Amino acid sequence: MEIKKSKTPTNTVTRDLRQFDLETANVYQSVVILSKRANQIGLETKEELNNKLSEFVTSTDNLEEVFENREQIEIARHYEQLPKPSLVSISEFLNGKVYYRIPDND
Repeated sequence: MEIKKSKTPTNTVTRDLRQFDLETANVYQSVVILSKRANQIGLETKEELNNKLSEFVTSTDNLEEVFENREQIEIARHYEQLPKPSLVSISEFLNGKVYYRIPDND
């Protein structure tokens, strides 16, 4: 997944809104594009996490197994440290890595 490879900062940064309407000429269209891309990234990350955690599912759960599963804890910590999907989508949009199309209004 690209999120692991990207150099997106995990903290929030104040952005200049004029940078968002350079490509679309409309800030609101840019925000819609960003939100849809953030949803895509969030769903991909969630699916990947669920696939990794499904390996640890057992038919019987003991309290000792739940608290002592270190691999599961490490996977959760890794995903907690990833940048938020909205930050990744903003970074991709500003770097021109997001493909979008706007249908004609004829």
